[in-house]
Amino acid sequence: MRNTFTLRTSALALAVIGTLFVGQAAASGFQLREQSVKNLGKSSAGSMVGKDAAVVSLNPAAMVNLDKNTFQSDLTVIDLNAKFTGGGAILGNPGAPLTGGNGGDPGAPTLVPNMAAVFPMHGALEGLTLGASVGSSLGLATKYDKGWVGRYRALESDVKTANLTLSAAVKLTDGVSLGAGLIYERATATLSKNIDFGTAICAASNPLNCFNPAYPFKPQTLDGSLTVKGSNNSIGFVVGAQIAPTDKLAIGLSYRSEIDHELKGTLDFADVPAILGADPRFKDGDGGARLVTPSVTTVSIKYGVTDSLRLLADFQRTGWTSLQDVTIKRDSGTVVGSEPFHWGNTNFMSVGAEYDISPAFTLRGGIGKDKTPTNDVARTPRLPDNDRTLYSIGASWNVSDNLSLDAAYQYIAIKSPTINLPVDAASGNTSTLVGKFTGKANLFGVSMQYRF
Repeated sequence: MRNTFTLRTSALALAVIGTLFVGQAAASGFQLREQSVKNLGKSSAGSMVGKDAAVVSLNPAAMVNLDKNTFQSDLTVIDLNAKFTGGGAILGNPGAPLTGGNGGDPGAPTLVPNMAAVFPMHGALEGLTLGASVGSSLGLATKYDKGWVGRYRALESDVKTANLTLSAAVKLTDGVSLGAGLIYERATATLSKNIDFGTAICAASNPLNCFNPAYPFKPQTLDGSLTVKGSNNSIGFVVGAQIAPTDKLAIGLSYRSEIDHELKGTLDFADVPAILGADPRFKDGDGGARLVTPSVTTVSIKYGVTDSLRLLADFQRTGWTSLQDVTIKRDSGTVVGSEPFHWGNTNFMSVGAEYDISPAFTLRGGIGKDKTPTNDVARTPRLPDNDRTLYSIGASWNVSDNLSLDAAYQYIAIKSPTINLPVDAASGNTSTLVGKFTGKANLFGVSMQYRF
């Protein structure tokens, strides 16, 4: 029953790995940059030197740019549209194609909320600024139609992450400030996939049985499923600096740490054939794995050409090499298997501009280039990611001295990613999957900032 064992190993590995690494993120990998609608409208250019409460979690040093108590609420809808074209074949039988459709559109409009508050201190604490924010920096979801051709690799992936960040900034001089924050992150996830028990059983007994019309167990005729649910809490940090040597120029630097997650989850099998009903490897149970989310280093520049026009730029380096592989363990500590990830570090660059057409209205726009951490060898339908180009526009309305409203739109063009997954006995995948995705994303955001 070697194939049955490796199938069980793969199911657990994919379940645990999938708790965080899922598709429909609006940045490369599963990273999100939707903490601020202002930043959305300029493709995140100048994000670390903004006069925006979202800097609590982005660059705490920039909180000194706000001279009043400020509360900010941001709402962004991310709508991914994707389509798969391709197919696959059964283990040991290249002439027997996988059945099923293209999976439909795995994305759906998803709301990403963020809130932040900044409090400049006074009196004896003059020069100190405190802040708090609640939001998300990882995740979102994909869901394919039941019975699609890639059902043995992925069905549903749903992750929710929430970060509570508590930050402080100190203004050292008129042009220099430092800041730091503590990040408390909560992650919950649900993930599912089909299991081709028909192929596993006939291949385990004798691969020739898969082609014997009289044999009762046939490929794709005994589909079961695995659903995993998991959660974890962990802590990280963010530090930053802001330097403004002149009234026109500001430079911001921020570093967000890796966050170490020890995932714990439950595994639920359904529609297991009676012949395997007593097999402990297909009983519901618990599993876990250590995952290290990436560090993020960002440099921002803002330059005031005139009193009304500002030019902006961002460069960001994300340390995805923390995800080379994942070792899966049972709760007892027994190593079940290891899944390679092979992600590489990525660079993101953007440029943008803001123009005050009047004291009440500001227009902004930007363009960005975002590299993918995945590659043609390791890419799966759980995260059919590729390089992206971002186009953004936005506007602010200063309703009064206390209240301002923002709106933004961003279009993301995604380079078509290819899928070329072979049969892999070591991880228990009993079929190939070959094809490509075409996709794009539209983001719409609104926010409110109140100063008092």
